[in-house]
Amino acid sequence: MNLAFYKYQGTGNDFVMIDNRANTFPKENTDKISLLCNRHFGVGADGVILIENDLNFDFKMLYFNADGSQTFCGNGGRCAVAFAKKLGIINTETNFMAYDGPHFATVKNNIVSLKMIDVSEIEVKEKSVFAYTGTQHHVELVENLSDYPVFENGKKIRYSYDNPGSNVNFAEQLDDKTFRVRTYEKGVENETLACGTGVTAVAIAMHKTGKTKSNEVTLPVEGGLLKVSFSEENSLYTNVFLTGPATFVFKGQIVINE
Repeated sequence: MNLAFYKYQGTGNDFVMIDNRANTFPKENTDKISLLCNRHFGVGADGVILIENDLNFDFKMLYFNADGSQTFCGNGGRCAVAFAKKLGIINTETNFMAYDGPHFATVKNNIVSLKMIDVSEIEVKEKSVFAYTGTQHHVELVENLSDYPVFENGKKIRYSYDNPGSNVNFAEQLDDKTFRVRTYEKGVENETLACGTGVTAVAIAMHKTGKTKSNEVTLPVEGGLLKVSFSEENSLYTNVFLTGPATFVFKGQIVINE
C-alpha cells in the first residue's frame, strides 16, 4: 500500500503521524509499525500516531511505540493536537480520546499545552520515585547528568520492574524549580531526546519529595525545553499541564507491503 504520512517532533521526540480516519492502516500489524519507526529501513521515529474518528470527542489518538506496543505519550499527544489542527479537525483547542482516557489541549503558534491525567499513583522509595502519568515512570536524581550512563542504567532499571516494565528518568536539579532530564524509554529501548510523560513524572516526583515547592516546573531535555504545571491537594495532583513546542517536519509517502 502507498501510505501518506506526516513527520512531527516535540522537543526531539519524533513521530510518524497518519490520518487514519478512513481506517485503512493495518494497525494490528506491529511489523509495519516497527518498519515505519526504523531509522535505517523506514521513515525513522520514536513512535507511530494514528488520528481516528471518535463519536464523543474531536478525534482519537492511538500511539504505538517503535516495538508496536500501545501506551500514552505526552509529546506524542501534543504533536497529535498540532496534526489535528493541520488537518482542519480542530482550531485552537480540543478534547480528544487517548490510551489513558480523555485529554484537553490548546494550541497557539506551535506551542501545545496538554492536560495530562490526574496523578495519584506515586511511590516514594529510598533513592527513587515511581509515578504513573499515563504510563509507568521511574524517577531518580543524579549528579553530572551529562556524563551519566543513561542507556546502561536505564535498561537495567527498566527490566527490574514487572511487565510491562517502566520508563526510566534521570534528573539533575539546576535550581529550586528547574530539573534537567534524560529518559530511557521502554518500547523504544533507548534514550530519547525527550519524554512528555517522563518530565511530568519528574516534576511531580520532585514536588512530592520536597525538592521544589513550585507548582510550575521547567524541564530542559536533550531536545529542548518543556514545562509542567499542576495543582496539588492531599497528594493528588490535578490540572496537570505539559507545555512545549510541537513542530511539523515534513510530509511524505512510503510503500509498505500488504
